[in-house]
Amino acid sequence: MSEYNNNFENQNEFQPPVESSYSYTSNYTEQSNEQSAKPKKKKRRFLKVFAFIICMAAVSSGSIIGYRYFEKNNPQISLINDKENSEDEDKNDKSEKDKTEAVNTKNETSSESKNVPSLLELAARADAKSVPMIVEEAMPSVVGIASTFEYTTSGGSYGLDDFGGFGGFGGFGGFDYGTPQKQQMKSTGTGIVMTADGYIITNAHVVYDTSEYNCGKAVEISVLFSDETEKEAEIIGYDTESDIAVLKVNAKDLTPANFGNSEDLVVGELVIAIGNPLGFDLFGSVTTGIVSALNREISINEKQMTLIQTDAAINSGNSGGPLLNSSGQVIGINSAKMSSSYMSSASVEGLGFAIPITNAKIIIDDLISYGYVTGKPQIGISGVDIDEINSRYYNIPQGIWVSTVKKGGAAEKAGIKQSDVIIGIEGEPVLSIAEMNKIKNKYKAGDKITLTVNRAGEDMEFELVLQEIKENT
Repeated sequence: MSEYNNNFENQNEFQPPVESSYSYTSNYTEQSNEQSAKPKKKKRRFLKVFAFIICMAAVSSGSIIGYRYFEKNNPQISLINDKENSEDEDKNDKSEKDKTEAVNTKNETSSESKNVPSLLELAARADAKSVPMIVEEAMPSVVGIASTFEYTTSGGSYGLDDFGGFGGFGGFGGFDYGTPQKQQMKSTGTGIVMTADGYIITNAHVVYDTSEYNCGKAVEISVLFSDETEKEAEIIGYDTESDIAVLKVNAKDLTPANFGNSEDLVVGELVIAIGNPLGFDLFGSVTTGIVSALNREISINEKQMTLIQTDAAINSGNSGGPLLNSSGQVIGINSAKMSSSYMSSASVEGLGFAIPITNAKIIIDDLISYGYVTGKPQIGISGVDIDEINSRYYNIPQGIWVSTVKKGGAAEKAGIKQSDVIIGIEGEPVLSIAEMNKIKNKYKAGDKITLTVNRAGEDMEFELVLQEIKENT
Protein backbone atom coordinates (compact mmCIF):
# COMPACT_ATOMS: atom_id res chain seq x y z
CA MET A 1 0.00 0.00 0.00
CA SER A 2 2.79 2.40 0.79
CA GLU A 3 4.57 1.37 -2.40
CA TYR A 4 1.56 2.26 -4.37
CA ASN A 5 1.28 5.62 -2.62
CA ASN A 6 4.93 6.36 -3.22
CA ASN A 7 4.55 5.71 -6.89
CA PHE A 8 1.57 7.85 -6.92
CA GLU A 9 3.42 10.64 -5.16
CA ASN A 10 6.27 10.30 -7.55
CA GLN A 11 3.88 10.83 -10.35
CA ASN A 12 2.75 14.04 -8.66
CA GLU A 13 6.31 15.31 -8.87
CA PHE A 14 5.90 15.72 -12.57
CA GLN A 15 2.95 18.01 -11.75
CA PRO A 16 0.40 16.69 -14.17
CA PRO A 17 -2.72 18.77 -14.48
CA VAL A 18 -5.12 17.94 -11.70
CA GLU A 19 -8.18 18.06 -13.89
CA SER A 20 -6.70 15.64 -16.36
CA SER A 21 -5.77 13.26 -13.65
CA TYR A 22 -9.14 13.53 -12.07
CA SER A 23 -10.97 13.24 -15.19
CA TYR A 24 -9.12 10.04 -16.08
CA THR A 25 -9.81 8.55 -12.64
CA SER A 26 -13.44 9.57 -12.66
CA ASN A 27 -14.09 8.13 -16.12
CA TYR A 28 -12.50 4.83 -15.25
CA THR A 29 -14.64 4.49 -12.10
CA GLU A 30 -17.99 5.10 -13.94
CA GLN A 31 -17.16 2.64 -16.71
CA SER A 32 -16.38 -0.07 -14.24
CA ASN A 33 -19.69 0.44 -12.47
CA GLU A 34 -21.71 0.14 -15.73
CA GLN A 35 -19.94 -3.02 -16.78
CA SER A 36 -20.51 -4.63 -13.44
CA ALA A 37 -24.25 -3.79 -13.58
CA LYS A 38 -25.09 -5.08 -17.12
CA PRO A 39 -24.26 -8.78 -16.70
CA LYS A 40 -26.72 -9.05 -13.90
CA LYS A 41 -29.57 -7.76 -16.09
CA LYS A 42 -28.70 -10.13 -18.95
CA LYS A 43 -28.49 -13.02 -16.62
CA ARG A 44 -32.03 -12.43 -15.41
CA ARG A 45 -33.41 -12.22 -18.95
CA PHE A 46 -31.66 -15.38 -20.00
CA LEU A 47 -33.11 -17.26 -17.05
CA LYS A 48 -36.59 -16.12 -18.03
CA VAL A 49 -36.19 -17.18 -21.65
CA PHE A 50 -34.72 -20.52 -20.68
CA ALA A 51 -37.56 -21.16 -18.27
CA PHE A 52 -40.09 -20.32 -21.01
CA ILE A 53 -38.48 -22.71 -23.47
CA ILE A 54 -38.48 -25.50 -20.88
CA CYS A 55 -42.16 -24.91 -20.23
CA MET A 56 -43.02 -24.96 -23.95
CA ALA A 57 -41.05 -28.15 -24.51
CA ALA A 58 -42.83 -29.79 -21.62
CA VAL A 59 -46.23 -28.74 -22.99
CA SER A 60 -45.40 -29.99 -26.49
CA SER A 61 -44.12 -33.30 -25.23
CA GLY A 62 -47.19 -33.72 -23.11
CA SER A 63 -49.46 -32.95 -26.07
CA ILE A 64 -47.73 -35.44 -28.32
CA ILE A 65 -47.77 -38.15 -25.67
CA GLY A 66 -51.39 -37.46 -24.92
CA TYR A 67 -52.35 -37.45 -28.63
CA ARG A 68 -50.60 -40.75 -29.22
CA TYR A 69 -52.30 -42.25 -26.19
CA PHE A 70 -55.66 -40.98 -27.41
CA GLU A 71 -55.00 -42.20 -30.96
CA LYS A 72 -53.94 -45.60 -29.67
CA ASN A 73 -57.16 -45.98 -27.74
CA ASN A 74 -59.31 -44.63 -30.69
CA PRO A 75 -58.82 -46.77 -33.86
CA GLN A 76 -61.09 -44.56 -36.00
CA ILE A 77 -58.74 -41.62 -35.74
CA SER A 78 -55.82 -43.88 -36.59
CA LEU A 79 -57.61 -45.05 -39.76
CA ILE A 80 -58.41 -41.49 -40.78
CA ASN A 81 -54.80 -40.46 -40.37
CA ASP A 82 -53.56 -43.50 -42.26
CA LYS A 83 -55.96 -42.70 -45.13
CA GLU A 84 -54.87 -39.08 -45.25
CA ASN A 85 -51.21 -40.09 -45.23
CA SER A 86 -51.86 -42.66 -47.96
CA GLU A 87 -53.70 -40.10 -50.10
CA ASP A 88 -50.86 -37.63 -49.65
CA GLU A 89 -48.35 -40.29 -50.69
CA ASP A 90 -50.49 -41.24 -53.71
CA LYS A 91 -50.71 -37.62 -54.75
CA ASN A 92 -46.98 -37.23 -54.45
CA ASP A 93 -46.37 -40.47 -56.37
CA LYS A 94 -48.84 -39.45 -59.09
CA SER A 95 -47.26 -36.04 -59.36
CA GLU A 96 -43.81 -37.56 -59.71
CA LYS A 97 -45.14 -40.10 -62.24
CA ASP A 98 -46.79 -37.37 -64.32
CA LYS A 99 -43.59 -35.37 -64.31
CA THR A 100 -41.58 -38.43 -65.36
CA GLU A 101 -44.04 -39.29 -68.15
CA ALA A 102 -44.04 -35.71 -69.38
CA VAL A 103 -40.25 -35.69 -69.52
CA ASN A 104 -40.17 -39.07 -71.29
CA THR A 105 -42.82 -37.95 -73.81
CA LYS A 106 -40.88 -34.79 -74.49
CA ASN A 107 -37.68 -36.74 -74.99
CA GLU A 108 -39.40 -39.26 -77.29
CA THR A 109 -40.99 -36.47 -79.34
CA SER A 110 -37.67 -34.69 -79.58
CA SER A 111 -35.95 -37.93 -80.59
CA GLU A 112 -38.61 -38.71 -83.19
CA SER A 113 -38.40 -35.23 -84.68
CA LYS A 114 -34.65 -35.61 -85.01
CA ASN A 115 -35.00 -39.05 -86.65
CA VAL A 116 -37.78 -38.27 -89.18
CA PRO A 117 -36.82 -40.15 -92.40
CA SER A 118 -36.36 -38.24 -95.64
CA LEU A 119 -38.47 -38.79 -98.75
CA LEU A 120 -35.67 -40.84 -100.31
CA GLU A 121 -35.54 -43.08 -97.23
CA LEU A 122 -39.32 -43.52 -97.21
CA ALA A 123 -39.34 -44.53 -100.89
CA ALA A 124 -36.30 -46.81 -100.71
CA ARG A 125 -36.26 -50.59 -100.28
CA ALA A 126 -35.22 -52.32 -97.07
CA ASP A 127 -31.89 -53.31 -98.68
CA ALA A 128 -31.35 -49.88 -100.23
CA LYS A 129 -27.96 -48.33 -100.90
CA SER A 130 -27.19 -44.64 -100.84
CA VAL A 131 -27.71 -42.80 -104.12
CA PRO A 132 -23.99 -41.87 -104.42
CA MET A 133 -23.05 -45.53 -103.96
CA ILE A 134 -25.58 -46.62 -106.61
CA VAL A 135 -24.24 -44.06 -109.08
CA GLU A 136 -20.61 -44.98 -108.41
CA GLU A 137 -21.32 -48.66 -109.08
CA ALA A 138 -23.56 -48.10 -112.12
CA MET A 139 -21.67 -45.35 -113.96
CA PRO A 140 -19.05 -47.63 -115.64
CA SER A 141 -21.98 -49.56 -117.18
CA VAL A 142 -23.56 -46.44 -118.73
CA VAL A 143 -22.40 -45.40 -122.21
CA GLY A 144 -23.15 -42.70 -124.72
CA ILE A 145 -24.22 -43.68 -128.24
CA ALA A 146 -23.68 -41.44 -131.26
CA SER A 147 -25.50 -42.54 -134.45
CA THR A 148 -24.99 -41.21 -137.97
CA PHE A 149 -27.91 -41.47 -140.41
CA GLU A 150 -28.09 -40.86 -144.12
CA TYR A 151 -31.06 -39.71 -146.15
CA THR A 152 -31.59 -38.52 -149.70
CA THR A 153 -33.25 -35.22 -150.46
CA SER A 154 -35.58 -34.87 -153.42
CA GLY A 155 -33.37 -32.15 -154.86
CA GLY A 156 -30.23 -30.06 -154.33
CA SER A 157 -30.03 -27.13 -151.98
CA TYR A 158 -29.18 -23.56 -152.76
CA GLY A 159 -25.76 -22.42 -151.67
CA LEU A 160 -23.46 -19.41 -151.55
CA ASP A 161 -21.30 -18.83 -154.62
CA ASP A 162 -17.59 -18.14 -154.51
CA PHE A 163 -18.26 -14.40 -154.31
CA GLY A 164 -20.68 -14.60 -151.42
CA GLY A 165 -23.77 -14.25 -153.61
CA PHE A 166 -26.81 -16.54 -153.57
CA GLY A 167 -25.99 -19.36 -155.97
CA GLY A 168 -29.37 -20.99 -156.47
CA PHE A 169 -30.02 -19.32 -159.79
CA GLY A 170 -26.84 -20.03 -161.73
CA GLY A 171 -24.44 -18.40 -159.27
CA PHE A 172 -21.05 -19.96 -158.75
CA GLY A 173 -21.00 -22.71 -156.16
CA GLY A 174 -24.75 -23.39 -156.31
CA PHE A 175 -26.35 -26.79 -156.82
CA ASP A 176 -28.77 -27.85 -159.51
CA TYR A 177 -32.10 -27.93 -157.66
CA GLY A 178 -33.29 -31.03 -159.48
CA THR A 179 -30.39 -33.31 -158.46
CA PRO A 180 -30.99 -35.57 -155.41
CA GLN A 181 -28.43 -35.12 -152.67
CA LYS A 182 -27.33 -37.41 -149.84
CA GLN A 183 -27.40 -35.76 -146.45
CA GLN A 184 -26.28 -36.91 -143.01
CA MET A 185 -27.65 -36.23 -139.58
CA LYS A 186 -26.46 -37.30 -136.15
CA SER A 187 -28.26 -38.14 -132.96
CA THR A 188 -27.17 -39.21 -129.50
CA GLY A 189 -28.57 -41.53 -126.88
CA THR A 190 -27.59 -43.72 -123.96
CA GLY A 191 -26.85 -47.42 -123.59
CA ILE A 192 -26.30 -50.05 -120.91
CA VAL A 193 -23.38 -52.50 -120.88
CA MET A 194 -24.90 -55.96 -120.71
CA THR A 195 -21.84 -58.23 -120.86
CA ALA A 196 -18.10 -57.88 -120.30
CA ASP A 197 -17.43 -58.95 -123.91
CA GLY A 198 -19.20 -55.95 -125.45
CA TYR A 199 -22.97 -56.45 -125.77
CA ILE A 200 -24.80 -53.17 -125.18
CA ILE A 201 -28.55 -52.56 -125.07
CA THR A 202 -30.33 -49.35 -126.00
CA ASN A 203 -33.52 -48.11 -127.66
CA ALA A 204 -34.25 -49.01 -131.27
CA HIS A 205 -35.00 -45.39 -132.13
CA VAL A 206 -31.42 -44.48 -131.10
CA VAL A 207 -30.01 -46.57 -134.00
CA TYR A 208 -33.01 -46.81 -136.35
CA ASP A 209 -34.70 -43.62 -137.54
CA THR A 210 -38.44 -43.55 -138.21
CA SER A 211 -38.82 -39.77 -138.25
CA GLU A 212 -40.04 -37.71 -141.17
CA TYR A 213 -36.69 -38.34 -142.89
CA ASN A 214 -37.20 -42.10 -142.58
CA CYS A 215 -33.46 -42.74 -142.59
CA GLY A 216 -33.76 -46.31 -141.37
CA LYS A 217 -30.75 -48.02 -139.83
CA ALA A 218 -27.74 -45.90 -138.79
CA VAL A 219 -24.73 -46.14 -141.10
CA GLU A 220 -22.24 -45.51 -138.33
CA ILE A 221 -22.39 -45.94 -134.54
CA SER A 222 -19.80 -45.04 -131.92
CA VAL A 223 -19.93 -45.76 -128.19
CA LEU A 224 -18.46 -43.42 -125.58
CA PHE A 225 -17.58 -44.92 -122.17
CA SER A 226 -17.42 -43.23 -118.78
CA ASP A 227 -13.58 -43.29 -118.89
CA GLU A 228 -13.84 -41.24 -122.12
CA THR A 229 -12.66 -44.08 -124.35
CA GLU A 230 -14.58 -44.55 -127.60
CA LYS A 231 -15.30 -47.64 -129.70
CA GLU A 232 -17.11 -48.37 -132.95
CA ALA A 233 -20.21 -50.56 -132.66
CA GLU A 234 -22.29 -52.74 -134.95
CA ILE A 235 -26.03 -53.42 -134.75
CA ILE A 236 -26.80 -57.00 -133.74
CA GLY A 237 -30.56 -56.58 -133.92
CA TYR A 238 -33.39 -54.15 -133.25
CA ASP A 239 -37.14 -54.24 -132.81
CA THR A 240 -39.06 -51.04 -133.42
CA GLU A 241 -42.29 -52.30 -131.87
CA SER A 242 -40.70 -52.86 -128.48
CA ASP A 243 -38.12 -50.07 -129.07
CA ILE A 244 -35.16 -52.27 -128.12
CA ALA A 245 -31.82 -52.72 -129.89
CA VAL A 246 -28.61 -54.64 -129.18
CA LEU A 247 -25.15 -53.38 -130.19
CA LYS A 248 -21.73 -55.03 -130.03
CA VAL A 249 -18.30 -53.49 -129.50
CA ASN A 250 -14.94 -55.24 -129.60
CA ALA A 251 -14.05 -55.52 -125.90
CA LYS A 252 -13.37 -58.09 -123.19
CA ASP A 253 -13.18 -56.24 -119.89
CA LEU A 254 -16.29 -54.03 -119.71
CA THR A 255 -18.29 -53.59 -116.50
CA PRO A 256 -21.76 -55.16 -116.92
CA ALA A 257 -24.74 -53.61 -115.18
CA ASN A 258 -26.53 -55.37 -112.33
CA PHE A 259 -29.98 -56.36 -113.62
CA GLY A 260 -33.03 -56.81 -111.38
CA ASN A 261 -36.66 -57.87 -111.70
CA SER A 262 -39.13 -55.18 -112.78
CA GLU A 263 -42.05 -57.31 -111.59
CA ASP A 264 -40.99 -56.59 -107.99
CA LEU A 265 -41.58 -52.86 -108.42
CA VAL A 266 -44.30 -51.09 -106.46
CA VAL A 267 -45.86 -47.68 -107.04
CA GLY A 268 -44.11 -45.04 -104.94
CA GLU A 269 -40.74 -46.83 -104.93
CA LEU A 270 -37.55 -44.83 -105.39
CA VAL A 271 -35.89 -45.00 -108.83
CA ILE A 272 -32.75 -43.40 -110.30
CA ALA A 273 -32.22 -42.54 -113.99
CA ILE A 274 -28.79 -42.08 -115.56
CA GLY A 275 -28.21 -40.80 -119.08
CA ASN A 276 -26.91 -38.16 -121.44
CA PRO A 277 -29.66 -35.55 -121.86
CA LEU A 278 -29.20 -33.23 -124.83
CA GLY A 279 -25.90 -34.82 -125.82
CA PHE A 280 -22.54 -35.79 -124.37
CA ASP A 281 -21.88 -32.40 -122.77
CA LEU A 282 -24.15 -33.61 -119.96
CA PHE A 283 -22.80 -37.18 -119.96
CA GLY A 284 -23.81 -39.27 -116.96
CA SER A 285 -26.51 -36.99 -115.58
CA VAL A 286 -28.35 -38.48 -112.59
CA THR A 287 -31.99 -37.83 -111.68
CA THR A 288 -34.19 -39.39 -109.02
CA GLY A 289 -37.91 -39.92 -108.61
CA ILE A 290 -40.48 -42.55 -107.80
CA VAL A 291 -42.48 -45.12 -109.73
CA SER A 292 -45.60 -43.16 -110.66
CA ALA A 293 -47.45 -46.10 -112.19
CA LEU A 294 -46.93 -49.61 -113.53
CA ASN A 295 -48.14 -51.26 -116.77
CA ARG A 296 -49.08 -48.00 -118.47
CA GLU A 297 -50.53 -48.62 -121.94
CA ILE A 298 -48.94 -45.85 -124.01
CA SER A 299 -49.08 -45.29 -127.77
CA ILE A 300 -45.73 -44.06 -129.11
CA ASN A 301 -45.22 -43.57 -132.84
CA GLU A 302 -48.47 -45.48 -133.46
CA LYS A 303 -47.16 -48.44 -131.45
CA GLN A 304 -48.81 -49.63 -128.26
CA MET A 305 -46.34 -50.20 -125.43
CA THR A 306 -46.65 -51.29 -121.78
CA LEU A 307 -44.28 -49.14 -119.74
CA ILE A 308 -43.17 -48.03 -116.27
CA GLN A 309 -44.17 -44.43 -115.53
CA THR A 310 -41.82 -42.31 -113.41
CA ASP A 311 -41.39 -38.67 -112.44
CA ALA A 312 -37.59 -38.93 -112.65
CA ALA A 313 -36.44 -36.42 -115.26
CA ILE A 314 -35.95 -38.15 -118.64
CA ASN A 315 -35.07 -35.95 -121.60
CA SER A 316 -33.91 -36.31 -125.17
CA GLY A 317 -30.60 -38.18 -125.03
CA ASN A 318 -31.59 -40.25 -121.98
CA SER A 319 -33.15 -42.82 -124.30
CA GLY A 320 -31.68 -46.29 -123.79
CA GLY A 321 -30.20 -45.51 -120.39
CA PRO A 322 -30.85 -47.41 -117.15
CA LEU A 323 -33.65 -46.88 -114.68
CA LEU A 324 -32.40 -48.35 -111.38
CA ASN A 325 -34.09 -49.27 -108.12
CA SER A 326 -32.72 -48.29 -104.69
CA SER A 327 -30.65 -51.50 -104.59
CA GLY A 328 -28.72 -50.37 -107.68
CA GLN A 329 -30.34 -52.87 -110.07
CA VAL A 330 -31.46 -52.02 -113.60
CA ILE A 331 -35.24 -52.50 -113.68
CA GLY A 332 -36.04 -50.48 -116.81
CA ILE A 333 -34.70 -49.03 -120.05
CA ASN A 334 -35.55 -45.34 -120.32
CA SER A 335 -37.56 -44.92 -123.48
CA ALA A 336 -39.52 -41.72 -123.72
CA LYS A 337 -40.60 -38.46 -122.13
CA MET A 338 -44.20 -37.43 -122.62
CA SER A 339 -44.04 -33.93 -124.06
CA SER A 340 -46.63 -31.25 -124.47
CA SER A 341 -47.33 -32.60 -127.97
CA TYR A 342 -49.27 -35.41 -126.29
CA MET A 343 -51.77 -32.86 -125.04
CA SER A 344 -51.37 -29.61 -126.94
CA SER A 345 -53.46 -27.74 -124.39
CA ALA A 346 -51.22 -28.58 -121.42
CA SER A 347 -47.63 -28.18 -120.34
CA VAL A 348 -46.43 -31.62 -119.27
CA GLU A 349 -43.63 -32.32 -116.78
CA GLY A 350 -42.65 -35.32 -114.69
CA LEU A 351 -43.94 -37.92 -117.14
CA GLY A 352 -41.14 -40.28 -118.10
CA PHE A 353 -41.47 -43.87 -119.30
CA ALA A 354 -39.24 -46.92 -119.26
CA ILE A 355 -39.42 -50.43 -120.72
CA PRO A 356 -39.67 -53.05 -117.93
CA ILE A 357 -36.42 -55.00 -117.97
CA THR A 358 -38.14 -58.35 -117.33
CA ASN A 359 -40.11 -57.97 -120.57
CA ALA A 360 -37.07 -56.63 -122.40
CA LYS A 361 -34.86 -59.63 -121.54
CA ILE A 362 -36.91 -61.99 -123.74
CA ILE A 363 -36.57 -59.64 -126.69
CA ILE A 364 -32.86 -59.01 -126.03
CA ASP A 365 -32.12 -62.75 -125.95
CA ASP A 366 -33.88 -63.21 -129.31
CA LEU A 367 -32.04 -60.27 -130.87
CA ILE A 368 -28.68 -61.70 -129.80
CA SER A 369 -29.52 -65.24 -130.89
CA TYR A 370 -31.49 -64.59 -134.10
CA GLY A 371 -31.21 -60.90 -134.95
CA TYR A 372 -34.97 -60.53 -134.65
CA VAL A 373 -37.74 -61.28 -132.16
CA THR A 374 -39.07 -64.79 -132.62
CA GLY A 375 -42.73 -65.67 -132.47
CA LYS A 376 -43.96 -62.25 -133.54
CA PRO A 377 -47.08 -62.77 -135.64
CA GLN A 378 -47.89 -61.15 -138.94
CA ILE A 379 -50.96 -61.13 -141.20
CA GLY A 380 -49.06 -60.23 -144.36
CA ILE A 381 -50.82 -57.08 -145.57
CA SER A 382 -50.21 -53.33 -145.82
CA GLY A 383 -53.13 -51.03 -145.37
CA VAL A 384 -54.55 -47.54 -144.85
CA ASP A 385 -56.96 -46.40 -142.14
CA ILE A 386 -60.40 -45.38 -143.43
CA ASP A 387 -61.81 -42.63 -141.23
CA GLU A 388 -65.38 -41.40 -141.16
CA ILE A 389 -64.88 -38.74 -143.85
CA ASN A 390 -63.29 -41.16 -146.35
CA SER A 391 -65.87 -43.76 -145.45
CA ARG A 392 -68.67 -41.42 -146.57
CA TYR A 393 -66.77 -40.13 -149.59
CA TYR A 394 -65.90 -43.58 -151.01
CA ASN A 395 -68.99 -45.28 -149.68
CA ILE A 396 -67.03 -47.97 -147.89
CA PRO A 397 -67.08 -48.96 -144.19
CA GLN A 398 -64.57 -47.63 -141.67
CA GLY A 399 -61.64 -49.97 -141.06
CA ILE A 400 -58.34 -50.90 -142.78
CA TRP A 401 -58.26 -50.69 -146.55
CA VAL A 402 -55.87 -53.40 -147.86
CA SER A 403 -53.38 -51.73 -150.18
CA THR A 404 -51.02 -54.70 -150.75
CA VAL A 405 -51.05 -58.41 -149.93
CA LYS A 406 -47.71 -60.10 -149.25
CA LYS A 407 -47.09 -62.96 -151.63
CA GLY A 408 -47.13 -66.27 -149.82
CA GLY A 409 -48.21 -64.57 -146.61
CA ALA A 410 -50.98 -65.60 -144.22
CA ALA A 411 -53.53 -63.18 -145.71
CA GLU A 412 -52.96 -64.36 -149.30
CA LYS A 413 -53.23 -68.01 -148.26
CA ALA A 414 -56.50 -67.24 -146.49
CA GLY A 415 -57.95 -65.55 -149.61
CA ILE A 416 -57.81 -61.87 -148.67
CA LYS A 417 -57.39 -59.54 -151.66
CA GLN A 418 -56.31 -56.01 -152.39
CA SER A 419 -59.06 -53.38 -151.82
CA ASP A 420 -60.74 -55.50 -149.15
CA VAL A 421 -61.63 -53.55 -145.97
CA ILE A 422 -60.81 -55.32 -142.69
CA ILE A 423 -63.51 -54.33 -140.16
CA GLY A 424 -62.96 -56.93 -137.40
CA ILE A 425 -60.57 -59.44 -135.86
CA GLU A 426 -61.59 -62.33 -133.64
CA GLY A 427 -65.10 -60.90 -133.42
CA GLU A 428 -63.96 -57.46 -132.23
CA PRO A 429 -64.56 -54.43 -134.49
CA VAL A 430 -61.47 -52.43 -135.54
CA LEU A 431 -61.24 -48.98 -137.10
CA SER A 432 -57.46 -48.66 -137.53
CA ILE A 433 -54.23 -50.60 -138.03
CA ALA A 434 -53.23 -49.79 -134.43
CA GLU A 435 -56.40 -51.39 -133.08
CA MET A 436 -55.93 -54.44 -135.31
CA ASN A 437 -52.28 -54.90 -134.24
CA LYS A 438 -53.17 -54.57 -130.57
CA ILE A 439 -55.47 -57.56 -130.83
CA LYS A 440 -53.18 -59.48 -133.20
CA ASN A 441 -50.21 -59.14 -130.84
CA LYS A 442 -52.08 -61.07 -128.17
CA TYR A 443 -51.38 -64.13 -130.31
CA LYS A 444 -48.17 -65.72 -131.51
CA ALA A 445 -46.99 -67.14 -134.80
CA GLY A 446 -48.83 -70.37 -135.65
CA ASP A 447 -52.08 -69.34 -133.95
CA LYS A 448 -55.32 -69.22 -135.96
CA ILE A 449 -57.40 -66.05 -136.04
CA THR A 450 -60.50 -64.93 -137.93
CA LEU A 451 -60.68 -61.66 -139.86
CA THR A 452 -63.96 -59.99 -140.82
CA VAL A 453 -63.65 -58.31 -144.20
CA ASN A 454 -65.99 -56.16 -146.28
CA ARG A 455 -65.68 -56.88 -150.01
CA ALA A 456 -67.81 -54.90 -152.45
CA GLY A 457 -70.36 -54.16 -149.72
CA GLU A 458 -70.55 -57.72 -148.42
CA ASP A 459 -69.14 -58.85 -145.04
CA MET A 460 -67.06 -62.01 -145.16
CA GLU A 461 -64.96 -64.00 -142.67
CA PHE A 462 -61.54 -65.52 -143.36
CA GLU A 463 -59.59 -67.85 -141.10
CA LEU A 464 -55.82 -67.60 -141.33
CA VAL A 465 -52.71 -68.90 -139.58
CA LEU A 466 -50.41 -66.15 -138.33
CA GLN A 467 -46.88 -66.34 -139.69
CA GLU A 468 -43.65 -65.46 -137.91
CA ILE A 469 -41.79 -62.26 -138.77
CA LYS A 470 -38.24 -63.29 -139.54
CA GLU A 471 -36.74 -59.87 -140.00
CA ASN A 472 -36.19 -56.68 -138.06
CA THR A 473 -39.21 -54.44 -137.85
